[in-house]
Amino acid sequence: MTVDATGQRGLVLVVEDEPSIADLVRLYLGRDGFGVHLERDGTAGLAAARRLRPVACVLDITLPGLAGTEICRRLREAGDWTPVIFLTARDDEVDRIVGLELGADDYVTKPFSPRELVARVRAVLRRTVGAPDGPDRPRTVGPVTLDPARRTVLAAGAPVQLTSTEFDLLAHLMARPGRVFTREELLAGVWGYAAHAGTRTVDVHVAQVRAKLGPASVIRTHRGVGYAANG
Repeated sequence: MTVDATGQRGLVLVVEDEPSIADLVRLYLGRDGFGVHLERDGTAGLAAARRLRPVACVLDITLPGLAGTEICRRLREAGDWTPVIFLTARDDEVDRIVGLELGADDYVTKPFSPRELVARVRAVLRRTVGAPDGPDRPRTVGPVTLDPARRTVLAAGAPVQLTSTEFDLLAHLMARPGRVFTREELLAGVWGYAAHAGTRTVDVHVAQVRAKLGPASVIRTHRGVGYAANG
């Protein structure tokens, strides 16, 4: 266990068992004003997440004790929606991670730039603390009502729990019903990434939001183009 000062941007929990990667992540997050609490195994990482209430968690997937995916699953089951970013060694794990509805907000594939990871942490925290754009008044499209100020969603009158990324994706689409957004536009507008970062994550998060909204889903696919909220 390694603990740095809380930092002006808040405390980030990093659970990574490779010392060189863990130390590099801690160094760059610290330079950006974050405090860092570092754990080397999943069991201690889960306990730290529950005890410390960090502003974000950076979790390696393959860990001794508990896998990063299991940490995320247990946090979400307990109603803890602290933003989670996975560190993954293989791209093909991503579909399984999100497809199992674990509630992760983002992922970074190894090897990665530590500056990119810091940018991802900052981006997910921006999404957590405020609406992505537009007025704070509630928006209603069909059976779905989204309140940007309270960051709540109702589907056919029933509350729906979304991660910060899922919420902002839905808010972005509902801000302009009927307008078709390309995957690149959504990646830039919601995630804040350059288009070259890859657009598969958009498809996976859209699938997550649709699954949570169920029959009330208002997201339409425009094959070969992108997505829109029902106009």
